[in-house]
Amino acid sequence: MISMILFGYHSVGQNLSVLLDEALQKLAKDEQFKHAIISMYVADGKTGRVIFEINGGLGLAPASCQKVITSVSAFELLSKGYQFKTYIDCDSIIHNGKIEGNLYLSGRGDPTLGSNRWSTTTAPAILKKILNILKTNKIQSVSGNLVCDDIQFTNEPLPRGWVWEDMGNYYGAGAWGLNWRENQFDVTFKTGKKQSDRTEIVSTKPTALKTDYVFANFVKTGSKGSGDNAYLFSAPYQKNIIARGTVPISENGFTISGSMPNPPGIFIKELSEYLNANGIQVSGDSRSQGEQLVNNLPTRIPFIHMDSILSPGLDSINYWFLKKSVNLFGEALVKAIAFEKLKIGSTDSGIILIKDFWSKKGIEKSALKMIDGSGLSPANRVTTQSLVAVMQFAKSRPWFPTFYAALPEINGIKMKDGYIGGVRSYTGYSKTNDGTSYTFAFIVNNFDGSAGSVREKMWKVLSVIKN
Repeated sequence: MISMILFGYHSVGQNLSVLLDEALQKLAKDEQFKHAIISMYVADGKTGRVIFEINGGLGLAPASCQKVITSVSAFELLSKGYQFKTYIDCDSIIHNGKIEGNLYLSGRGDPTLGSNRWSTTTAPAILKKILNILKTNKIQSVSGNLVCDDIQFTNEPLPRGWVWEDMGNYYGAGAWGLNWRENQFDVTFKTGKKQSDRTEIVSTKPTALKTDYVFANFVKTGSKGSGDNAYLFSAPYQKNIIARGTVPISENGFTISGSMPNPPGIFIKELSEYLNANGIQVSGDSRSQGEQLVNNLPTRIPFIHMDSILSPGLDSINYWFLKKSVNLFGEALVKAIAFEKLKIGSTDSGIILIKDFWSKKGIEKSALKMIDGSGLSPANRVTTQSLVAVMQFAKSRPWFPTFYAALPEINGIKMKDGYIGGVRSYTGYSKTNDGTSYTFAFIVNNFDGSAGSVREKMWKVLSVIKN
């Protein structure tokens, strides 16, 4: 009886392998994949036994599928309940309700400050928390400056390898020592009445972007219903933001989102205005330590700690990280791993720790050529075999239900997807009608033509392991 069951089980694996081979041969003959590299790795979900493999050991750009490596690494190296902290500090005595020096907001990379994804982290909620902390400490005024201490993480917010077209747009927001509103701003264009008309920037949110930065607007009016085809080009600490492309004709204006060139600077300005409007007078100016550093100006370290603000737990952050593919959260997690282990909040140090961790689990370091935590860099190279190994490892951990719940359900399969120019990828868990479970990774690099069409064709291949 046992031998019959084993034979049947082996037969199922063989049949699936044949079906996948046929599906991928057909895919490879498609004109869109003529010059593409295709990699797929499928393992039995219970035993980890290899069911099917093609180019499984070949390093390819994984796009956002790289997020599962960051996610699982963070659960292991930081813990499910890990919370970021932001400190309220000062550098002098408090006398008769006055700070006789500077007030500091000291960041440790919390990516949720000002985020609308939680009621407790919205910009109004965070500003009110800070105000209440100061009032609890009976502070009525600050004789010095309001300072954002954002240099506990390195003053290099962007990982190496990010491209110019991405870094000025909302999805290209890097991880700063203090992040604010997910480092995102909105800009609204008044469009023309006909195609190719010039547009006008009528507002930004936060408003400080329009008053403190110089916009060069080259955006034209596109046809009605043409969608967002505009890009914002900027870089950290730069005051110029260039807008190019088209936005569709709209009577009410059309809004796109970019990444703040200096989130700590925007935050500390908003906080200064808020405190002054709510009865706490700040006599000096508002500044960020990171901006001081890049301008070769002195910085000071606070030494009196008053209180702190905690982020939501890692399990909650991870939900949005995977479900909505928020690049900022991944970059913050990589830096947090480095900061907690080495007290150096840098991307490179975090990546080294992540690769060291997985090398001890049997994944060669050369199979994880990671540049960042989100997969946005086209220079990342990861194998489908290593992705499956990470996903299989996650199944064995006590936090797995939380991780699994965060994976999107796409085309009836629980899996993470990824897309950057010329790259489509998927990794996840599938179960066939007979209850057999599989863990898989599927990456295509250098396809031609419509990304939407490639997606549909890859889904057709993946349907083989869900039927």
